[in-house]
This record gives sequence, C-alpha cells and structure tokens, in this order.
Amino acid sequence: MNEFVLFLQQWLVAFWGQATEIWRDGGWAMIPIAIIACAMFGIGVHIHLGLRRKARITVSEDTWRRWIEHPNERNGPLGEMLDLVSGGRSIHETAHFFEQLRANECAPFARDLRVMKVCVSAAPLVGLLGTVTGMLSTFGVLATGSGGSKTMNLVAGGISEALITTETGLVIALPGLFFQYQLSRRFSSYKAFLAHVETVCTQTLYRSESRARESLARRAAAKQIAGLLRTRLQESSIQSSIQTIIEPSTAAQSKTAKSPVRTVS
Repeated sequence: MNEFVLFLQQWLVAFWGQATEIWRDGGWAMIPIAIIACAMFGIGVHIHLGLRRKARITVSEDTWRRWIEHPNERNGPLGEMLDLVSGGRSIHETAHFFEQLRANECAPFARDLRVMKVCVSAAPLVGLLGTVTGMLSTFGVLATGSGGSKTMNLVAGGISEALITTETGLVIALPGLFFQYQLSRRFSSYKAFLAHVETVCTQTLYRSESRARESLARRAAAKQIAGLLRTRLQESSIQSSIQTIIEPSTAAQSKTAKSPVRTVS
C-alpha cells in the first residue's frame, strides 16, 4: 500500500512538472484557453447539478398522476411544481402557468447551454490562433536569425507554441463537446417531461370541466322538465275546474228541456 502511494505521488509530481513545462511552452494562448476551459466545465457542472436537483426520476408516473387530483399527497420538487401549475381554473390559465414555468425553469438552462456551446467552439479556434502566432514567430526567427544554436532554439520554441496550443484547444473542446451533448439530451428529456405533465394536467382539467358542464346541463334539463310538468299540471287543474263548473249548468239545461209544458184551458 505504501509503495502504491509513493508511486502515485511520484507520478503526480512528474505529471505536474510536465504540465507546467507544456503550459510555459504554449505561449500566451494557453491563458485564454484555460479561461475558456474553466468557464465551459464550470457551466456544465452547474447545469448538471441543476437538472439533478429536479429529482423527477425518483417519482413514478402513477404517483405524480395521483398527485394532480390529490394535492395533499404532494411533496418534493415535483410536488411544488404541481402546486404552481395546477391552480388554474381553466385550460387557458393552466397553459399560462406552464408558460411561466418554462420561462423560469428552462430559459436559464437554454442560456447556459448556448454559452457552453460557444466555449466548445472557441477553444480550438483560440488554439488555432496560437498556432498562427507561433508559426509567424518561427518564420520571423528564420528570417532575421543568423543561424546557430540560439536560432534553432527560437525556432523550436515557435514550433512548440504552434503545436501545443492546437493540441490543448482540441483536448479541451472534445470532452466539452461530449459533455454539452449529454447535457442537451438531459435538458430535452426534462422539457419533454414538462410537456407530458402539461398534457396530463390539461386532460384532467378538461375532464373536470366536462363533468361540471354535464352536471349543469342535467340540472338545467331537470329544472326545465319540472317547469313543463308544473305548467301542464296547472293547465290540467284549470281545465278540470272549468269542466266542474260547466257540467252542472249543462245538466240543468237538459233537465229543463225535457220537462213537459202545461197549457191553461
């Protein structure tokens, strides 16, 4: 175990010395490349932690579907998000809440991913610029130098600067490119998840509104039928009253008509 630790220390010391020598031979372009690398990977880690904090993977779809109709059971970041977007009383309000959610949640990730993409593109370009300046310094030494070991050292330094900056830019850009692609896929998955939640919430609200409309329609129909029945009953009672009044008078008239007329002799 001690031998492994000693070997590791020696390897780290040798690696640091070699990295310092490469950094010194790379020239001025190594400083902006290092700044770009720190910004790119710092933003990438920030995006990774932000997407990880959403913690939606630990909640099953059946659970958060139940949370939509049972607000008291909600918890965690996903429960807070449902509290924010499920307060709409109509489909239009719910869509507005989801637009606000996307503006607050997705816009920062999209902005950071664009900055990260710019850094990935800028790293090899700065390395190429260092290559150009290194070659120019090499050609300048060849044009003004008088030969000898000093001139050859300057030429070797210019060539080293030209090659090291290009290599460093590519070494920074390639892992940054894969990292940015992975984060973009996770961000797209998160946006698809938000769209799915919006669809489910909209469908649930639509079913609730449909049930409410059906209930109102049943009540209106029942009220209308009750009014018609009441009107019919009133008409029937009026007709029966009229018939009760008319029937005795008709019977009296027919009785009078049937009685014989007596004449006085």
